[in-house]
Amino acid sequence: MAFAILQLRSWLSSVLPDRDAQRGAALVEYALLIAFIVMVCVIAMTTLGSITSDGISRGGSAISNN
Repeated sequence: MAFAILQLRSWLSSVLPDRDAQRGAALVEYALLIAFIVMVCVIAMTTLGSITSDGISRGGSAISNN
């Protein structure tokens, strides 16, 4: 009986996909997705920060000239 269970387990492990490999692939995909999102956020904040800074400087100059 134990031999049959071991054979069944061996057969199932050869037929079913490796869960650890899939889990590792999913982890890499999520890490790449998070890295992309962080990169987009940094670029957006840099661009918006420059635009906002220029606008505030122009507003301050306009107020001080009047």
